[in-house]
Amino acid sequence: QAQVEEAGGGLVQAGGSLSLTCSSSDTGGGYPMAWFRQAPGKEREFVAAVSWSGGSTNYADAVKGRFTIARDNAKNTMYLQMNSLKPEDTAVYYCASQKPPLPIGVPGNSVYGYPYWGQGTQVTVSS
Repeated sequence: QAQVEEAGGGLVQAGGSLSLTCSSSDTGGGYPMAWFRQAPGKEREFVAAVSWSGGSTNYADAVKGRFTIARDNAKNTMYLQMNSLKPEDTAVYYCASQKPPLPIGVPGNSVYGYPYWGQGTQVTVSS
């Protein structure tokens, strides 16, 4: 079973930046491919995804232009750089991992496409 772990959440003022990291301890079982988030009382929603090559990305409209997703396959690690944060970005952010065979392009934006999940890291943006 893949162990997926997020790091880097915290409290920041509106307009600030945070960087999240996701790593998987089991390269045979899972590869971090996407970020989702879940605010209190809301469903988990897609934030961003990146192809295995790192060359293609997809973002939710709400974060486009402010967030950047990237990966380092040598470390089996994925990143999310979040800039110009807004109070509505407050949520628990989850790393979602897939197992081989991996998609050639950018993976999908549905929670059902990811068998492995991290425990989540809290991001709080104060106004």
